[in-house]
Amino acid sequence: MLLRRLLPSLALTFLLAACAQLPGTISEKAAMPRPARAVIGGYILTGRIAVSQGQQRHAINITWQHSAARDEILLATPLGQGIAELVRDAAGARLTTAERREFNAPDWQSLSVQVFGFPLPLSALPRWLLAEVPAQALGVKYDSAGRPQRMVADGWQVAYLDYAGSAVDALPVLIEMKREDIEVRWKVDDWQLSP
Repeated sequence: MLLRRLLPSLALTFLLAACAQLPGTISEKAAMPRPARAVIGGYILTGRIAVSQGQQRHAINITWQHSAARDEILLATPLGQGIAELVRDAAGARLTTAERREFNAPDWQSLSVQVFGFPLPLSALPRWLLAEVPAQALGVKYDSAGRPQRMVADGWQVAYLDYAGSAVDALPVLIEMKREDIEVRWKVDDWQLSP
C-alpha cells in the first residue's frame, strides 16, 4: 500500500531539507543571545529524524528552510541520497519523491491526508520545533530554566529532551513526538535563524 511505504519517508520529508552544510555549529552559537521564540520569523534546520510506526523504523537526514511564506524540506538517506522534497508556498503544497512522483494539494494538511490518510500537524510543526508552546497545548511542563519540557498539542505528545545549552533562549536539539503508534525523534545538528 502506498501509504505504508511512503509514511516513514514522508514524515521525514517534513523534517529534512537541503542537506547542505551550514556554517557554524550549535555549540558555537549556543553562547550567542537568541531572539525570543515568538519573533523568530524563519530558519534553516539541519539534522536527522528517526520515525517508528509499529515494527517499521526509518532514519533520514533533513534540511528544512522555513519562512512564513515558504517551506522547503529535503529528505535524504543517512548516506546522502535524496528521498523526497516538500515545498509549501502560496501555490499550495507539493511532495516530489526520488522517483519523480508528485503529489499536490492546496495546503499541508490536505497533502498529508492525501498521502498518509490522516492529517499531520505540518502547519504547527515549524513553531513546535522552536519549542514555542501554542495557547491550546495541554499538560505543559517546563524545565528549571523555564523552557518547555513536555506538552500535548493537536493530539501529539511533544517532549523536548535536550537544548543547545543552558540559557533560557537556547533552542531544542533533541525532540520526541508521539501519537498512537507513530513516534518521530528529531536530532537537530544546526539552527540558522533569520528575522
